[in-house]
Amino acid sequence: MSVSETLSTDVLIIGGGPSGLATAIHLADIFKRTAQKHRILLIEKGSSIGSHILSGAVIKPAVFRELLPEVDMAEIPFNAQVIKDKTVWLTKNGSITFPFHVPYMNNIGNYAASLGQLCKYLAIKAEEKGVEIYTGFAVDEILYNEGKVIGAKTKDTGIDHHGHQMENFQPGTRVEAKITIFAEGTRGSLAKILISKFDLNQGKNEQVYSLGCKELWSVPKGRIAPGEIYHTMGYPLNFDEFGGGFIYGLNDDKVAVGLVVGLDYKDPTFDTHDAMQVWKTTPFVSNILKGGKLVEYGAKTLPEGGYYAIPKLYVDNAMIVGDSAGMLAMPALKGVHLAIKSGMLAAQTAAGALAKNDTSEKSLQQYEVLVNKSWIRKELFPVRNFRQAFAKGLISGGIQFGMQLITGGAGFFGKLKSHPDSATTQKLTELKTKPFKERFKGQMEFDKALTFDKATDIYYSGVHHDEQQVVHLKINDQENFDAVNIAQYEAAEQFFCSSEVYEIHTDKAGKRALRIHAENCMHCKTCDIKSVGKGITWMAPNGGNGPEFQNM
Repeated sequence: MSVSETLSTDVLIIGGGPSGLATAIHLADIFKRTAQKHRILLIEKGSSIGSHILSGAVIKPAVFRELLPEVDMAEIPFNAQVIKDKTVWLTKNGSITFPFHVPYMNNIGNYAASLGQLCKYLAIKAEEKGVEIYTGFAVDEILYNEGKVIGAKTKDTGIDHHGHQMENFQPGTRVEAKITIFAEGTRGSLAKILISKFDLNQGKNEQVYSLGCKELWSVPKGRIAPGEIYHTMGYPLNFDEFGGGFIYGLNDDKVAVGLVVGLDYKDPTFDTHDAMQVWKTTPFVSNILKGGKLVEYGAKTLPEGGYYAIPKLYVDNAMIVGDSAGMLAMPALKGVHLAIKSGMLAAQTAAGALAKNDTSEKSLQQYEVLVNKSWIRKELFPVRNFRQAFAKGLISGGIQFGMQLITGGAGFFGKLKSHPDSATTQKLTELKTKPFKERFKGQMEFDKALTFDKATDIYYSGVHHDEQQVVHLKINDQENFDAVNIAQYEAAEQFFCSSEVYEIHTDKAGKRALRIHAENCMHCKTCDIKSVGKGITWMAPNGGNGPEFQNM
């Protein structure tokens, strides 16, 4: 039997998104400035940097000046500077443009961009500074010694569906590190294990999420100007569903469009992907897209719990950064600058700890101190109750948000609690509104010109998975899943999944069973978040598997 190889490094960074790359870059700069010689190793599960990266995205540029002070800002591959920014209320057949900016949502001077392209650029900068980057390696195990983190192990490959080793079996590599940085993005699978093992959520709110489905289009010349952006509210969402749409004009007659919906909705049949297709049929959106062509599709979840849902950020020898730590500001719906800043502060902490040869929890506590002294807290604390306020609907949430603006974020009741998205789904018999398909009866026949079914959109994500591997989506208790998720909640997984992974099959006897098409998985992790009773666990598939985003 093959034996795992062991590598040693001073700092191991798991994840090649903005937070992980910022950690690597800033750490390398500090090491050079202080004449420290330490190895920095970054592992990314995507086939290349950027292939698993998706965001809207409108980005605050100032943090890039902090991260790369030596670089001319014109060199950074932003797309278009925002020149027009409006919020629009949609109805099925009309629209009303707000005469003012919703608080915290003014984007004039920010940049529309492909976060994937920005990450590719940051990876080049990191490697120029001596960071070792390895793509196409999934990390699925945290290594411990005497209960303390000492690194992580990459996934064993060459294993069939039944868990049996094949001729091409390769054991994963043990990567031992003095400090491990968890930068896996939203709902990081290892960060989730770390948070649970060390009870890092003690005294914190439950993290809550939204799912965003996004399409990149090429449209007729002059249809929308570069830097012309819109955020939409209203249709097709009802007053019990939190979320809205975005339209971002890009260079070269491209436009990014999408719908982001809070996963605390009640309807077990609600489908964010299909809701986005309905959203595109409104005159306001369709007038921009008609005559254009779909270029790319993707989906991801966003952590929206805010300040009160950020876990303890450190343990002995390890820290959590970026979306894995819940670094996202609502209602601005921005996290890229926070992810980068959190990575920089983790780097600062790591450099200090290594200089002292003390990577204990007590030493790494400095990371949380730095976060709370930085503008991260200044952005997150005033909106600390924002997302929780909308748990009871748009009208109640709007009233509470108004009071929060007056009281510096405290609102009527001080700290508001949140509930896991997996607990908010209701049975169809409990719903007080029409189920999703009934609400949009007659609008679900997609024309494959303006609107698309999931199978078509999946094609435009470039998603692929090795056929021979253990399915990376685990039903935790099959008997309970059949009795509860399928029998009582209509197998909500088949609706909320952004890429048609879950299908209900009914046999001749009328028995219903869940079929899993893991090859379609977009790695959005909605199933890990929203499945009733926490019925499904998302695990990392083989390295290099998943979507192949180009400009998302």
